[in-house]
Amino acid sequence: MKKFIIPITALTIMLLTTAFSCFCQQKKNGQKSSKPNVIVILTDDMGFSDVGAFGGKFVPTPNIDRIAKNGLKLAQYYSAAPICSPSRVGMITGMYPGRWNFTTYLDNQKHNREAEQADFLDPKAPTIAKFFKNAGYATGHFGKWHMGGGRDVKNAPGFEQYGFDAHASTYESPDPDPVLTATDWIWSEKDSIKRWDRTRYFVDKTLDFLLKHKDQPCFINLWPDDVHTPWVPRKETEYTGQYPMNPQEEAAFKLVLKEYDKQIGRLLDGLKQMGEDQNTIVIFTSDNGPLPSFKGSRAEGLRGSKLSLYEGGTRMPFIISWPGHIAKGKTDESSAVNSLDLLPSLAKMASVSIPASYNGDGVDRSGVFLGKPSARGKEMFWEYGRNDIAFKYPKPVDKSPNLAIRSEEWKLLMNSNGTDIQLYNILKDKKETTNLALGQAKITRELKEKLLNWWESLPKLAPAGP
Repeated sequence: MKKFIIPITALTIMLLTTAFSCFCQQKKNGQKSSKPNVIVILTDDMGFSDVGAFGGKFVPTPNIDRIAKNGLKLAQYYSAAPICSPSRVGMITGMYPGRWNFTTYLDNQKHNREAEQADFLDPKAPTIAKFFKNAGYATGHFGKWHMGGGRDVKNAPGFEQYGFDAHASTYESPDPDPVLTATDWIWSEKDSIKRWDRTRYFVDKTLDFLLKHKDQPCFINLWPDDVHTPWVPRKETEYTGQYPMNPQEEAAFKLVLKEYDKQIGRLLDGLKQMGEDQNTIVIFTSDNGPLPSFKGSRAEGLRGSKLSLYEGGTRMPFIISWPGHIAKGKTDESSAVNSLDLLPSLAKMASVSIPASYNGDGVDRSGVFLGKPSARGKEMFWEYGRNDIAFKYPKPVDKSPNLAIRSEEWKLLMNSNGTDIQLYNILKDKKETTNLALGQAKITRELKEKLLNWWESLPKLAPAGP
């Protein structure tokens, strides 16, 4: 018997040693538990067709297109608002931004009061970062915030109150990064990190955060402020003062977009080098439509732009990749998805529990992301503008009514006082050219009632006094 015990024990030791060696090698390569990393790239003011994967012809965007080749594109993805602050609140909370008194961009306290909105997101608000953090994720926010802080709003809650372990952000935040805010303003030539290097800086922060937490799954907001104006591209090796150019000229925009794509490539290469590319969900999208839109060419000819509830202001490019889980190079033309849906969908995909008390407005669309197109089954609502005091609007014909609803193939727009009712079959007429409100009286009446009921359910702040 002893002759057999020795070789069996040796074999056991050998197998255990091999297994441990493989485990150590996995750790060395940065491989973690089955929980995936999640990186949400939220581009600022990117039009539906700025990038090549969505038909853009401004400059080649091979790196952003690389995400599409390795994942899924959605043709009917919508932001929660046609402007930055409320669109970001919708994404991070999974709730309509009006529920938290966000209806336009945040500015100084006077502007915010006149606009009938809050100065900052209530720290009691549920956020996707809080849910992922509670599930054991390391959480980081690198880039633009614009949900409180900056100008004369000095009491905005810190990032940690929204669930983030680490951050690096711009002027419009509760804790601006000093290398980006030398003059206490949105940007300056005196900033240590120049305007054209901001996306590089945020990508570096993202990769460094992943390395620091190589034994822990990470949830990261990578929210650059490209390709928002002013466009200040690098000119050869140094800034020459030539930019920003006339905003109607495309030259500066093209240079900024080219550099932006290069930095997205650095992110993807960095993920691969640290062995995290196969275990990371990457989402690429935008907060709202473009401005200027170059006569609609940045939005595939869709009507409207940033500041408008027409499709050009709210329909965004959207790409999601997750190797081994999401099929490569696919496009879903039929499934409508809203940015509110990201919270429940990503939680489901990452096996993150959502508290029973959470009452979000999003829908779990993880099935769509994993390759099973389906109808959303729940209306989408939008609001932009509570009054005429503190809101900017595009010029006609792109100026829309201030409320909108999409229900299956129908989209109705109207003002909150019941005027300017417009109805479009958005599947047959995505450019919103033919108003069917008079010919489809029953549908118009039903959607008008739903839209007004939704709007009246939102909390209201009194406008500022004289």
